[in-house]
Amino acid sequence: MLNIEMNKGCAVVAIDNGKVNAINTALSRKLKATFQELKEDEKVKGAILTGRPHCFSAGLDVMELATLEGEEGKEFWRQYLGAMRALAAFPKPLVCGITGYAPAGATIFTLCTDYRVMGKGAKHVIGMNEFNMSMQIPKPLCEVFIYHLGEVKAWKAVQSAKLFNSDEALAYGLVDESVEVEQVMERAEKQVRKMMMVYPAVFKESKSIFRKGLLEIVAKDIETAVDDIFRFQESDPMFKQMTQMFLASLKK
Repeated sequence: MLNIEMNKGCAVVAIDNGKVNAINTALSRKLKATFQELKEDEKVKGAILTGRPHCFSAGLDVMELATLEGEEGKEFWRQYLGAMRALAAFPKPLVCGITGYAPAGATIFTLCTDYRVMGKGAKHVIGMNEFNMSMQIPKPLCEVFIYHLGEVKAWKAVQSAKLFNSDEALAYGLVDESVEVEQVMERAEKQVRKMMMVYPAVFKESKSIFRKGLLEIVAKDIETAVDDIFRFQESDPMFKQMTQMFLASLKK
């Protein structure tokens, strides 16, 4: 699910999970564990999170999510929110090399990093497009999106299910560089090494100050967040029916 390479103090973590790098329970669990280990590894001075050429991640594995119920469904969200926390709270420099499409749940993972380099391409997009499928975006994901765009711009983007190409994402501040796909990893490495030159204690302390709002979002109790997700689903009799209809459309 992950390919991890060490390069002179920099850990390159590449998602490699099936055809579209969908985010399922196992991948989230692996991402969480990996970044917790990298956090404690004194040899690791910084990291890059990336995918494959033209495919960062298609987002949440909706096929798995639509079929999980009860405790298994809750575990999906426990692991996803845990991975989100591990990325956002990683105290060392963390750059994201967005090598292809990264919508919805994948967008949130990218927004938990310190710096984002995105590759150009007609199908290379980020953004929250859940309204196209009448899907509720869980509150913690909404809050991360709002942290970066502000309430007004985030709500407008969600209402229109806006997916941003790399140049649009740069203009909105969702990414920091828009480059050709072949340049993504080169630019990501250049940036992370620049950040790695800062004395680690200074970088860690400054990161905790400047990203206070984001850290407060991911620090919230995960069990409470998971219960809230399922409370919404169970309170609406139409929700399960819509989920089944969506699953049937995927199978077709």
